[in-house]
Amino acid sequence: QVQLVESGGGLVQAGGSLRLSCAVSGRTFNNYAMGWFRQAPGAEREFVAAMSWSGGNTYYADSVKGRFTISRDNAENTMYLQMNSLKPEDTAVYYCAAGALPMVIARGRVDKYQYWGQGTQVTVSS
Repeated sequence: QVQLVESGGGLVQAGGSLRLSCAVSGRTFNNYAMGWFRQAPGAEREFVAAMSWSGGNTYYADSVKGRFTISRDNAENTMYLQMNSLKPEDTAVYYCAAGALPMVIARGRVDKYQYWGQGTQVTVSS
């Protein structure tokens, strides 16, 4: 089992920045896919960014490419999402997720991630 706990959400003005954290505990493997997803009210959960727990290639949704950065600190068992140049349309509950598949397979597919955090709210005001 893998446990994930997000933190770092909040209210920020458009153009501002936030850094989300995801504390990871339990049994993880270096080839696990790790991802960030978000869900706005009335919308389906959508992919934001992904990487392998071992590092290496990253993968981003077009809507956040160039503004968001996914990273991890294996020593701290923590994954991060640095969000810059935030826009009102980034407003959503953000979830971290882990999947028992290589990232190149799981990529942005919600159904490939078995473990989910409880979510953290990000609100961007205009």
